[in-house]
Amino acid sequence: MNSLEQAEDLKAFERRLTEYVSCLQPATGRWRMILIVVSVCTATGAWNWLIDPDTQKVSFFSSLWNHPFFTISCITLIALFFAGIHKRVVAPSIIAARCRTVLAEYNMSCDDTGKLILKPRPNSKTFA
Repeated sequence: MNSLEQAEDLKAFERRLTEYVSCLQPATGRWRMILIVVSVCTATGAWNWLIDPDTQKVSFFSSLWNHPFFTISCITLIALFFAGIHKRVVAPSIIAARCRTVLAEYNMSCDDTGKLILKPRPNSKTFA
């Protein structure tokens, strides 16, 4: 392959990578918002659960029954983590990190948006 074909291949790869990362951004934003809302609900419910004087007087399960907001939000948060929300929130970063690993062998890298970064060639001088 000549250098012109190689440059076109790199441009096509960069376009596809940036397109893929940008397509993940809206979904990532929605998952982040869901995680924030459920986390705030869990923290608020936990605060109310902890400051309730009856929490120390009744059994653990009875105290959870008395605070359904905390119980439901906590179960929802746990279910979201089991469903992999932590991976969906950082999906573009995972893709970029994996691309950096592969591109390192070719003396290249990429930023978080998928744009390629060409690194200077290392000196091949031999020291005598």
